Amino acid sequence: MTLSRLTQVDIDDSGLAAPTPEIEQERKVAIFDLLEENSFGLPPREGRAAPDGPYHLHLAIREKRLVFSVSTEAGELVAEFHLSLGPFRQVVKDYFQICESYFDAVKKLPPAKIEAIDMARRGIHNEGARVLQERLEGKAELDYDTARRLFTLICVLHFGG
Repeated sequence: MTLSRLTQVDIDDSGLAAPTPEIEQERKVAIFDLLEENSFGLPPREGRAAPDGPYHLHLAIREKRLVFSVSTEAGELVAEFHLSLGPFRQVVKDYFQICESYFDAVKKLPPAKIEAIDMARRGIHNEGARVLQERLEGKAELDYDTARRLFTLICVLHFGG
C-alpha cells in the first residue's frame, strides 16, 4: 500500500443545507471512488520532511473558506490549509447548472444531445480539478483524478454553503 494516499475522507456539513438526493449520491460516489484510488501527499515544508501517510482528510467550509485538515491514521493533525472560495465560485456555479441540464436531458432528450451535455459537464469538471490543483500547489501533491474527485466534494460543500 502506498503511503501517499487518503484512506478516509470526512465532510463537515454541519450548519449547511440538507443535500438533495442527487447531491448526496454524488458525494457518496466521489468518496467511494476517491478511497478506491487516489494519490495524495504532503510536500516537505520549511526544510522538514513531510509526515508519512496514509492520511485522513476532513473537508469543511469555515468563515467562507474551504478548509482541508489532514491527519495521520493515528489522528495527529499534520496539515491544515484554508483556501479562498472565490476562485471556485464560477466553476462550481457552472458545474451545477450543467448538471441540472444533464439530469433534465436524461429524462427527455435523445442520446446525442445527452452526450453533448455530458461532454460539457466533464469539461467544466476538468476545469474545477485544474483550479483545485493550482490552489493546492505547494500545499499538497495530488494527481488529476484525485483532484477531480475532490472537486466533486467541494461542489457538495458549496451546495450547502
